[in-house]
Amino acid sequence: MPSERAAGALLPESPVKNLAGVGPKKLALLEAAGIRTVADLLYAYPRTYEDRTRILTLGEMQAGQPAAFVAQVLSAGGKARYIPGRKKVPYTVLVGDGTGTAQIVFFNATWLGNLFLPGRRFLFFGSPEPRFGHMQFVHPDFERLPDEAGEEDAKAAGILPVYPLKAGLAQREMRRWHKDALSAAPHVTEYLPDEILGARNLPTVQAALTAIHYPDSREALKAARARFIYEELFLLAVGLLQVRARRTDAAVSAIKFPRKIKAEAFEKTLPFTPTAAQQRVLREVYADMEAPRPMNRLVQGDVGSGKTAVAMGALFKAVGSGYQGALMAPTEILARQHHASLRAVFPQMSIALLTASATAAQRREILASLAAGEVDILIGTHALLQPDVAFARLGVVITDEQHRFGVSQRINLKQKGKSPDVLVMTATPIPRTLAFILYGDLDMSVIDEMPPGRKPVMTKALTSARRDDVYEFVARQLAEGRQAYIVAPRIEEDEAADASGLRSAEGLYAEMQGTLSGYEVALLHGGMKREEKERVMEEFRDGKIRALVSTVVIEVGIDVKNATVMVIENAERFGLAQLHQLRGRVGRGSAESYCFLLTDSKSEEAIERARTMTQTENGFEIAEKDLALRGPGEFFGVRQHGIPNLALADLSKHAKLLGKVKADAEQLLKADPELLAPRNEALRERIDMLFADVRDIGI
Repeated sequence: MPSERAAGALLPESPVKNLAGVGPKKLALLEAAGIRTVADLLYAYPRTYEDRTRILTLGEMQAGQPAAFVAQVLSAGGKARYIPGRKKVPYTVLVGDGTGTAQIVFFNATWLGNLFLPGRRFLFFGSPEPRFGHMQFVHPDFERLPDEAGEEDAKAAGILPVYPLKAGLAQREMRRWHKDALSAAPHVTEYLPDEILGARNLPTVQAALTAIHYPDSREALKAARARFIYEELFLLAVGLLQVRARRTDAAVSAIKFPRKIKAEAFEKTLPFTPTAAQQRVLREVYADMEAPRPMNRLVQGDVGSGKTAVAMGALFKAVGSGYQGALMAPTEILARQHHASLRAVFPQMSIALLTASATAAQRREILASLAAGEVDILIGTHALLQPDVAFARLGVVITDEQHRFGVSQRINLKQKGKSPDVLVMTATPIPRTLAFILYGDLDMSVIDEMPPGRKPVMTKALTSARRDDVYEFVARQLAEGRQAYIVAPRIEEDEAADASGLRSAEGLYAEMQGTLSGYEVALLHGGMKREEKERVMEEFRDGKIRALVSTVVIEVGIDVKNATVMVIENAERFGLAQLHQLRGRVGRGSAESYCFLLTDSKSEEAIERARTMTQTENGFEIAEKDLALRGPGEFFGVRQHGIPNLALADLSKHAKLLGKVKADAEQLLKADPELLAPRNEALRERIDMLFADVRDIGI
């Protein structure tokens, strides 16, 4: 307890300005890095380490290999002076250890003149390079030693932390502040239960903090990192499981749909036979709808796997039970496609479309009918989120391409009814580990089977040297009556980008009008007016436009079965998940389809992406590879609202650990669901703080 601590002692809650050497300027830099308290500093982990446990002689040093060595100053270049007009003023020191000599070089180091005096000994750490007949070290780390060898030499050696730095901060002072802050480590709160520390063989938080900053061995460092990786995942798992449990417990007013409307009745309305995977997921959805708690289910399915049929099934049951349904899509094009599809399958229902293009009169009429209960299903874009959109009896809410919407938007739509069921869908396959983090409050279903007869898309990665061959092939496909997409990474031409080989949609459009002369070629990008984009897409869908030059605006929801060729220029500029989505625009009919990835990039990541795309069409395999290449922080391009940061845990590397962590969290919450036991008080406070955003929006 704070009262038991020594007066004036450095505590975790102490402001960092209490540390020696932290003046107003340094304080501003630390606060800009999110470090305001001693605890913040303790949890600002090193980004890497310098291993000085083995000290080499200068004779043993190898060029380009960083290492530690002890040497004596033989001579120095005097005081370094700053000369106006010269950006780098060198200060050189010649050192030796009996096995050889080395030149130490610093630039603009005006304060070194009185430090490196002949005869003084230093511990240096750096990477040598042969220069001018000497082994040279530029700006090595150093520490002064006693002039005579002794115990201090061993104390100076060790594993030293290397911290990420803001401009204006130095490693030397960061190390000093962290070392001082460690005096507060004994007072840091332990969040992990004793039984978990024992079962998982993890060090206490106090021991781990010391070891992660100043480890006395590689083993101690490994154990400390393991402890904090586990802690980050454990806090995340406990918080998400509590969110899910509270959602379930709050279901007193949930809609319990009658069992009389069965999945088989809906399947008979479809013009095709659902796959076994669709049938399985549909029954999971119906079981949720019939349960006395709100459905909150995520349906994942690869491009073309048939998620829309599952959504239709949920709407069929809701409307047949006397309720209304809402379906929100990220683009007007996709919303219109859903509207047309549902009207074809459910001609007897009243299905309305609400988008930004609706006139004021149309909008008033739709909203009045909706509030009166005369509209069975409302389909739309973000327009559905407007305050004046009111349902008479909303029963089910569906969002398509869920990763395009934030958590708060999903909740906003849900709150337009009284505990309606929620179904979210995504055609961007999410690795299971990442899905647990992003959608831990949702139950998950996977449509892992493609409709019969769907042919794989032949995918090839080629350099720009083969560009002419690719477009000759496109012309042959158009001659056979097919259609093609040509995708560029940017809209406008730019002199600098053009010089680097970066293609633009506008440049390609002008080029294709000559290359594909005789065929209608159109341009589509996000900078065009909505009416123009709609016209172009309708004409492409109707076959009037044969080749569509576009940006990634066609990534989601465009369903043109006659399109058989996808050409992606500068493929290295797109993530794997995005490439997979783009490829999914072709191969939707019965004809053989093709995807060409054009890139001259020699980067390992670009090569690995191209290899993955040519070897598999399995969206979940591609998603796992994308996660491994880009990491969770960039997987969706935006961070989901309310998900705590992970400083050390890496979901692509720690997937197996996440399973163990989740099991531990479930066991803890089974015994103490609200973490009310005194021993869990600190954990409860930490979880409440981390998940405040999620709880504030009422999940």
